[in-house]
Amino acid sequence: MPTWQDATITAVAPETKRVRRLTLAVGWSRPFRAGQHVDVRLTAPDGYQAQRSYSIASSPTTLGTIDLLIERLDDGEVSGFFSDVAEPGDTIELRGPIGGAFVWDPAMGGPLLLVGGGSGVVPLLSMLRHRAEAAPGVPALLLSSAGTFEDVIARDELIRRDAEEPGFRLMLNLTRAPGGRRIDAGRIGEALAGLGVPAHTFVCGGNPFVSAVSDLLVEAGIPPRTIRTERFGG
Repeated sequence: MPTWQDATITAVAPETKRVRRLTLAVGWSRPFRAGQHVDVRLTAPDGYQAQRSYSIASSPTTLGTIDLLIERLDDGEVSGFFSDVAEPGDTIELRGPIGGAFVWDPAMGGPLLLVGGGSGVVPLLSMLRHRAEAAPGVPALLLSSAGTFEDVIARDELIRRDAEEPGFRLMLNLTRAPGGRRIDAGRIGEALAGLGVPAHTFVCGGNPFVSAVSDLLVEAGIPPRTIRTERFGG
């Protein structure tokens, strides 16, 4: 397990109404892999500590910094700090990079099917950014589910990539928009019709989302051994 180290916040910016992007300067001795995460630890003046895990959004080719996209949760101790208090120049404790199962490297090839619910799209962004730089010929499709159009993380970037990058397709699934629905067998079928049989499938989101999507993928004929999942929440 990596050791704790100090990381300095170099920039903050709003991503959506509930998500804030933080750029941190890190002193890692080795590059991370697309899909990995970090642990962050906050310590109060009285010694109380709170620790959370956050996926890295930036590409592994980024040197010296990482981007975290942190969603503010109701009554969230750590997310509340990053949403309302943290500013450039602050130093936090960070441990990483962490994770070896939910990762994609260009040598793994594709096609790639990426399915993200809410902030679960963050590690998939890292994969897409890495793909664009290092393996643009790998076919990839992102099925991103959010409540409304305004809730889609990295919305403008993803729309631009869909328009400009050959071999990449974006499917937005809006659950609270007029006529919206949760991801169902029809949406999975549409994704597979556009992509073909994926060599690797990555699903990230809350526990109920990941469970439901994984079942739909298996029912659609995707071999379970090719499906990798990352879950958060109770």
